[in-house]
Amino acid sequence: MSMQDETDNHGVREGWAVQRRVIGALLRREMITRYGRHNIGFLWLFVEPMVFTIGIVTLWNLTKSVHGSDLPITAFAVTGYSSVLVWRNMPSRLIGSIEPNLSLMYHRNVKIIDIFLSRLVLEMSGVATSFVVLTLFFATMGWLSMPEDVIKVVEGWGMLAWFGSSMAMFLGAVSHRHELIDKFWHPCSYLLFPLSGAAYLVDSLPQSMQSIVLWLPMVHGVECVRDGFFGSHFTPHYDLGYMALVCITLMGLALIQIRAVERELVPQ
Repeated sequence: MSMQDETDNHGVREGWAVQRRVIGALLRREMITRYGRHNIGFLWLFVEPMVFTIGIVTLWNLTKSVHGSDLPITAFAVTGYSSVLVWRNMPSRLIGSIEPNLSLMYHRNVKIIDIFLSRLVLEMSGVATSFVVLTLFFATMGWLSMPEDVIKVVEGWGMLAWFGSSMAMFLGAVSHRHELIDKFWHPCSYLLFPLSGAAYLVDSLPQSMQSIVLWLPMVHGVECVRDGFFGSHFTPHYDLGYMALVCITLMGLALIQIRAVERELVPQ
């Protein structure tokens, strides 16, 4: 290895070390700011999505809801609504997040993407932990079976996290230049919620509807997660290649927008 290569590798390692410290500090700051030090504090990071999912599971069991299959309602609700929380909450955390953190931009090592990544990691950690805990809890209670294929569950959940992160970073950057993004995202998220695959199986829909809902990237991720949980009991419909293409496109647009915002950003 040449001297130049060693110098470049050292620079990359040093830059990565700085990046880790910055994101770690922002993570701790965000946890304290959002959850405080009182009551159960940062445990709300995991409890909040768990309460939401448990509420949905309870409601569906009490009303004996149907979802187009003979799958247990508890398993259906946990896989559906826990998956939705991955992509739905992320944009809400990043939209409008630049303005309150402008003072941090005085520090040379703090960039917009660091603020975004710290919030995304925090959100993903909370939802992932609640998903795992609820799965283990309901499996212990005998209300659902453990996944048939854990790899598919992780793969589907990872794709949903990638989609949510890409969309959140794009909307977070654009919202700094266009305040209406914040007004439009909330009604859009409510409209996308019933279409996202949380409350139905694609296979239970008419053929004409299947081709329409499969244009939505998050449907593919939810179907993959359910394929990992109980794929032998239904026919899944998903294309992770299509979902990856959408994620790459969104991520590229997000990075372009972040760079554009950084050029005109004035720390306060």
